[in-house]
Amino acid sequence: MTGPRHAAAVPGTPEDPEPGRARTTAPVPPVAIAGDAARAAEHLPGERVPLDDAFLATLRSTCRDVSTEGAQLAEAGRDWWPISIGWATRGEVPAKPGALARPRSTAEVSALLAACNQARVPVTPLAGRSGVCGASVPLFGGVALDMTAMAGIEDLDLTSLVARVAPGTFGPELEAALQAEGVSLGHWPQSIDLSTVGGWIACRGAGQYSTRYGKIEDMVAGLEVVLADGRVARTGAAAPRAAMGPDLTQTFVGSEGTLGVVTSAWLRLHRLPPAEARRAYGFAGFAEGLDTCRRVLQRGATPAVLRLYDAEESERHFATSTSGASGTCALVVLDEAEPSLLDATMRILDEECRAAGAAVLSEELVAHWLERRNDVSALAPLYQGGIVVDTIEVAGTWNELPALYEDCVSGLRSLPGTLAASAHQSHAYPDGACLYFTFAGREPDAGEATVLRDATRTWDTSYYTEAWDIVMRCVMSRGCAISHHHGIGVNRARFMEESMGEAFSVLAALKGALDPRGIMNPGKLGLPSPFGELAWP
Repeated sequence: MTGPRHAAAVPGTPEDPEPGRARTTAPVPPVAIAGDAARAAEHLPGERVPLDDAFLATLRSTCRDVSTEGAQLAEAGRDWWPISIGWATRGEVPAKPGALARPRSTAEVSALLAACNQARVPVTPLAGRSGVCGASVPLFGGVALDMTAMAGIEDLDLTSLVARVAPGTFGPELEAALQAEGVSLGHWPQSIDLSTVGGWIACRGAGQYSTRYGKIEDMVAGLEVVLADGRVARTGAAAPRAAMGPDLTQTFVGSEGTLGVVTSAWLRLHRLPPAEARRAYGFAGFAEGLDTCRRVLQRGATPAVLRLYDAEESERHFATSTSGASGTCALVVLDEAEPSLLDATMRILDEECRAAGAAVLSEELVAHWLERRNDVSALAPLYQGGIVVDTIEVAGTWNELPALYEDCVSGLRSLPGTLAASAHQSHAYPDGACLYFTFAGREPDAGEATVLRDATRTWDTSYYTEAWDIVMRCVMSRGCAISHHHGIGVNRARFMEESMGEAFSVLAALKGALDPRGIMNPGKLGLPSPFGELAWP
């Protein structure tokens, strides 16, 4: 990708313009829209707010780059939400905006939002559109606000290790610029080649090295945010910590564009690590592996990558049976740090794995993971073949995780039509971890794939909805978090109020105070919308 420590670009993204460097300056769709994209149908029902000529003239007076071209509107009507990939193969997108605006400055964003607020026109912020929950889908039409023109490092403080970065900056470009100065953000999501700083912040994302460097909310020191009425607010960034009331920076991190639009972010950096170490172990059971990860973290060791796969995923990803480790649960570990810190971390890991009776596996598993970790090239062909596939990441305490794993996997496997259900632990903390469930299936009474592609637009939502319901019910019954890093968007919106309880009313009140006309990304986070109810597919 951008440096010797990390792999090349995701298969399916544009070809590298220069060796070893990914070109990522515009959104990359998961699959082409079948037929004429300009005539793509909208899959999701519901009312769309019309934009008349007078409003479009006002919009163009606030932003120099505004498009109403059909194909561009169709592309702005979708992200990487897996279920919508199937819709695209039939010439459909979830929903389309009435206009696509590409501001180049905070001043343009401010004027644009003020105009939309005055006219009560919904605004959906978007950038790389790599989200997998529909968070950037313009459910009620209006204006899609493409932030990718606001890109680049605006200021770099190598003494304090803080960078001010524009929200439309894609991951590879950010890391290339930072690593040239001997530093790194340490944020490596699977979507690194497809996603932007603003998207990471909006969805409270996590990178694959988060056990050492933290999630994006740990990296954000401050924000510049344009509110719904056009006012510009700045939070944090003046000091590493403060006691000045609630942390307003964190109010906007994870808000998915429902409270304002991030136009600049101050991010905490790290010196490039001089040393790296790798390990791979195999456990007889997933629960045993989880308990070992817990003990490692609670002893203070934080290896950057600490990923535990159940037996099914271990075989699928690493072909463990070919090395005589059939049925094992593989633990893949990678860390990077100063040599003394690295040695201490790996010593603790080795001690705990030996104490648990784990088998030593080849470190080639780590190399294989690094090589294939961002490969999502199989996703579109599966949907084109009539197979429904998705991942569900959740988080819980160590005390709940073993039972949560069993409940969710057995529940998915019992659902008629399921072809596969598995999980791995991908991000860990002293008090708990993220479990990442993967499922694949089809309608149990469906015929051949060719029939599925010609069926009604709801052919793939019954099984999909039931699979999600099973996992979310299990998660909520144990008091765990319904999302760890993918966010809420459209897909999880229907679970938010039940999951949060009375705290949801606090979130709704905050939304009402900052966005009284409800124009900011309506229909997301399960929040009420003045433009109508969210129509589930």
